Amino acid sequence: MENIVIVWDLDNTLYRETPELHEYLDRITAEAAVEDLHLPLDLKTAQEMVKESYREYRDGGEIFVQKYGVSPKDIFDAYHKRKEENVDIINPYKDLLNELKKLKASQYILSTSSRGACEAILQHLGLFDFFAGKFYSVEDFDCYKKNESTDVYLKFCKKINILPENCLFVDDSYSNLEYAKKAGMKTIRLCHGKQNDKAVEYIDYAVDNINECLVFLQNTLNQPDKV
Repeated sequence: MENIVIVWDLDNTLYRETPELHEYLDRITAEAAVEDLHLPLDLKTAQEMVKESYREYRDGGEIFVQKYGVSPKDIFDAYHKRKEENVDIINPYKDLLNELKKLKASQYILSTSSRGACEAILQHLGLFDFFAGKFYSVEDFDCYKKNESTDVYLKFCKKINILPENCLFVDDSYSNLEYAKKAGMKTIRLCHGKQNDKAVEYIDYAVDNINECLVFLQNTLNQPDKV
């Protein structure tokens, strides 16, 4: 593989989503549905629906689209406005910037977070300058998810003028990796202690955590013909 490009997911990839952070994100999704979009639900019920939505759709807000006809853009915007206002709850990885700088490859981000949330998170993580001009939100490509079609991946590759087969896409979500693989990318899954037992046909490599991933990438970039 020539001219390898590393494409990072952001959430739960370049930082770890703790159980406390998951609870917070579930809560603000529910608040967005009830307080911003004015759905006829109490917050407790809405939070339970968010958890159900993750199990069913791999997306916390999709249940409100399916059951109440909410616009995907409206729930996306309302949720991410709340998310970008409180990124201090995120714990950065120690020395991640220095480790990323050691990787001899172009690096990009393709995230399901909004552009505003991406910028706020990257500023908080100390990674904004490193990825300036190289981070993209799905909304930049008129999409709101990465687990529905190959479209967002192909648009992203066209935007950065790189063939999909020259991309190593890193994500914790197997449902995102499915479509990255179908688009032609090589895929790496961060398992975070979970078994890599889901649809291994579209996961080329599995690592447990960010440190293992960085070591793997270092080795891969030293032997690109092995990819």
